[in-house]
Amino acid sequence: MTIRILIADDEALLRMAFSTVLEAQPDMTPVGEAADGIQAIRLARELRPDVVLMDVRMPGTDGIEATRQVIRISPQSRVLILTTFDLDEYAFAGLNAGASGFLLKNTRPEELLTAIRSVAAGDAVVSPRITRRLLENLRPHIPDGSSPGRDERLSRLSAREREVLIHVGCGLSNTEIAATLYLAEATVKSHLGRILQKLELRDRIQAVIFAYESRLIRPA
Repeated sequence: MTIRILIADDEALLRMAFSTVLEAQPDMTPVGEAADGIQAIRLARELRPDVVLMDVRMPGTDGIEATRQVIRISPQSRVLILTTFDLDEYAFAGLNAGASGFLLKNTRPEELLTAIRSVAAGDAVVSPRITRRLLENLRPHIPDGSSPGRDERLSRLSAREREVLIHVGCGLSNTEIAATLYLAEATVKSHLGRILQKLELRDRIQAVIFAYESRLIRPA
């Protein structure tokens, strides 16, 4: 499958650099470029890309609001936020807007390409530091498990799917879960796909949050 990618950044040289890297990949095709949030929204509506590389700070409509609108008008599109600034508020706002990943622009090309493939496959790409900070911010709002009952949606999962969800909630990658549960990585991916479908969740980040909010995992 060829991954169709929309590049949204207000710096023309960066758009050109990203496009050059993507065009060299046999499974990726840049389908459009946007210099601001409004253009990104319009092109997402017209092109329906698989992945949008979205800058945070752009003139007019910024990347956070553009992400929110792109997800609304093109639900199948995944947004990977790229920024020069390693700030928690950008990461949290982007993930809250529906982004599936958050990376710094100085990320190595091979890491960017891996992230694009992961996001296109329905996974989420967020650094462990951001995940920890996200959970720390959520902790005051997460039940401590002392009250009875859990989210009724948990009953939709098999015992193995619950086990996989627990490990996802603990921050393990698919490779780590496969090693821990003695499963093939492809099997873990299949379990995760079914978990997201059954729980009506968008991606791995939402699965992590659900694992805590449903009291499947108690905050440390």
